[in-house]
Amino acid sequence: MLLVPIIVSAQALDGTNPFSIAVSPQYPSPRGQAVITPTSGSVDLTNAVMTVLVNDKQIYQGNAQPLAISLGAAGALTAVKVTMTSNGKKYTQALSIRPQDVVLVAEPVSSAPVLYAGKPLVPLEGSVRVVAVANMRSVGGKSIAPSALAYQWRVDDTIISGSSGIGKDAIVVASPLQYRERSVSVTVRSQDESVGSGASLSLAAQEPTLRVYRNDSLLGILYDHALSGSYAIAGTESSLFAAPYSFPIINGAPTLQWFLNGAAAQTGSSITLRPTGSGKGSASLSLVASAGYSSTATLNLSLSFGAAAGGGFFGL
Repeated sequence: MLLVPIIVSAQALDGTNPFSIAVSPQYPSPRGQAVITPTSGSVDLTNAVMTVLVNDKQIYQGNAQPLAISLGAAGALTAVKVTMTSNGKKYTQALSIRPQDVVLVAEPVSSAPVLYAGKPLVPLEGSVRVVAVANMRSVGGKSIAPSALAYQWRVDDTIISGSSGIGKDAIVVASPLQYRERSVSVTVRSQDESVGSGASLSLAAQEPTLRVYRNDSLLGILYDHALSGSYAIAGTESSLFAAPYSFPIINGAPTLQWFLNGAAAQTGSSITLRPTGSGKGSASLSLVASAGYSSTATLNLSLSFGAAAGGGFFGL
């Protein structure tokens, strides 16, 4: 019985290997499909009839070609029997596919506002925690506790021995360089190696973003509308809040620096602007967020205030 789909060979009566079958993907998903593909260097498959039985039920008979097989739940056995009839001879091969459910979840170690419903992106110059969520069942159909499974992690095809082992279902991976990708894969097996599966994903670092929101004294931070371009200050003062998205936080939160009319005003996530005088005026507000050499973002706002000519402006 095959624990995971691999290339297997048929056996003729004389011991030769007239054809082989490749099964893909390597780790099919429960209730998904696996594609079987016959190949041969000695049998003319263009002049052969392929018969396929799944769990003793014939599902196909015709030309030799790739064929999709529907699979059952996690741990459920799917028995496949393939017969090739060519030049009056029959060659038969049997294989078993037992899908297991393993999914990789990427958790970027990067910035996002508190209670943010979305997910930050993979940060530049940062790291990502990758978690394997395994729902695997033994040959007898009994669920296997994830803590009892053995995990072997690979990063860019290199086995990470220090992060592999029984119960080690997570790994922290450095973000790839900008414009490049990093592959992360895991092979999960029971300790007796009777069942196994795996999964993989690719990571690509994204540039961070910066957003500014109005901080209302009664309603709080208005996350439903990010300010951009220009902003008119109504009343005697206005408070703004800056939210850096997808900055690396392995060395702490990103640095936020506010600039008013080109001069450094203050640091931190919030600023309160108070127009002075009785006239109308304008000013420029800039915000720079940084965390490391490459992880920087800038946002500029053109401010307007007042209703009559004259007046000044300053930020606290």
